[in-house]
Amino acid sequence: MLDEKIIRVLESGTKAEKIETLESLENTNEPEIISKIISKLDDSDIEVRGEAFSSLVLNENDISKMLFQNLKSESKNIRGFSTLVLANRRNSDSISVITNLTKDQSGMVRACALGALGYLKAKQSCKEIHDCLFDSNLEVKKSALKAITDIGDKISSEEIIHLSKEKDPEIEKLLVQAKINS
Repeated sequence: MLDEKIIRVLESGTKAEKIETLESLENTNEPEIISKIISKLDDSDIEVRGEAFSSLVLNENDISKMLFQNLKSESKNIRGFSTLVLANRRNSDSISVITNLTKDQSGMVRACALGALGYLKAKQSCKEIHDCLFDSNLEVKKSALKAITDIGDKISSEEIIHLSKEKDPEIEKLLVQAKINS
């Protein structure tokens, strides 16, 4: 009965009701509820998405299997944010699956995957991260450069020349940081 009420609120409640409910669910172990929380990573309201994200990160139960399943979701938000939840939960078992998402069709998902790999210090994914420096999406390039810095890897002179052509202030700052680390 309580689960049905929770699901009803998460599906059709007001923004405030959804947020209040999500705040109370950070330690749930009910698969149906966890699945519904994950679905809120694709909510139309950014605050609801943020609260769903927090609820999943703070959940001390083993919910990794469900998060892994959602890395194949049709929703780019669910794919992207699930990678970040796994990273924030320090789930290093997810590195190989997240690495595959650096080739996702969505630039947002690729950027999230790179952020997650950098956060997890995934040195085993260096090749894929470096490949993303040549991505067509500027945000993906920035995320790749940040991940390289986070991992402590070196950037080549060819990569520096390629990225410098972007004339982007954020890339310039990241390049300075990357050069310092090299």
